[in-house]
Amino acid sequence: MEHVKCLIVGSGPAGYTAAIYAGRANLNPVEYAGIQPGGQLTQTTEVENFPGYPNGVDGNQMMLDLREQAERFGADIRDGEIVKADLSKRPFLLTTDDGKTIEADTLIIATGASAKYLGLSDEKKYAGQGVSACATCDGFFYRKKTVAVVGGGDTACEEASYLAGLAKHVYLIVRKPFLRASEVMQKRVLENEKITVLFEHNATGLYGESGVEGVHLVKRKGEADEERYDLPIDGFFLAIGHKPNSDVFRPYVECDEVGYIKTEGATPKTNIPGVFAAGDVADPIYRQAICAAASGCKAAMEAERFLKE
Repeated sequence: MEHVKCLIVGSGPAGYTAAIYAGRANLNPVEYAGIQPGGQLTQTTEVENFPGYPNGVDGNQMMLDLREQAERFGADIRDGEIVKADLSKRPFLLTTDDGKTIEADTLIIATGASAKYLGLSDEKKYAGQGVSACATCDGFFYRKKTVAVVGGGDTACEEASYLAGLAKHVYLIVRKPFLRASEVMQKRVLENEKITVLFEHNATGLYGESGVEGVHLVKRKGEADEERYDLPIDGFFLAIGHKPNSDVFRPYVECDEVGYIKTEGATPKTNIPGVFAAGDVADPIYRQAICAAASGCKAAMEAERFLKE
């Protein structure tokens, strides 16, 4: 059985930054990169809002740079994921997908959150070519263009409002005949001249030669009546929620009703001493790379302090 001072689960800005700081603190961190090494940024093309890259940076390249930096300071970054965890006592016991058991004095959970998709094959086909799950990340690329947002809750309304400040026009595709968002958000969307709400609509597919050029829609007009038509758009944004990747740890770590790990105030501390959460798995609000990186830094510093104490 392998014993480590600091085990980091998950990569991306939070995991890699935690590995950088833990490595520099001589904690000899071991990091399991998970099923998507580099996290959600590897599914985007250009990242323009991360400080230090005045001309933007490819998401995959940025994650490779962070990984290389972590390895430079001694982080042992491995492929694979953690499939089982026993956090009932220290050292914590964690099992990898190849059956290996690891003892860890401290644990940093940086497994992120996965955006929910409609399940259309076209979503994968046009990933990075017009399909996005983050308006704040990718909205800039659609200035003065026409976009569609799928969803009817607060997140969808926020995304639509944000995009309306950049795009020529925004269509909000809502499956139900009403919005689920708060009254304030509904009012903001419905009174915005640049947003058209398409109630009782479903997106069934996308089309385009070298990227998204439009969406196939179905409008319900009655119990057995529907209208099918195509709507020309340049970008397709999913805003139907995220699923935090916390299932493995939920029997022990306190989470909210959705599954986001709860932390103490502005710290990365969980309800279990020695276990810390960083990045989107503990952030239902901001979900930005810079915020994830900062929380990874805090998690590593808290792990170091915990081990000293």
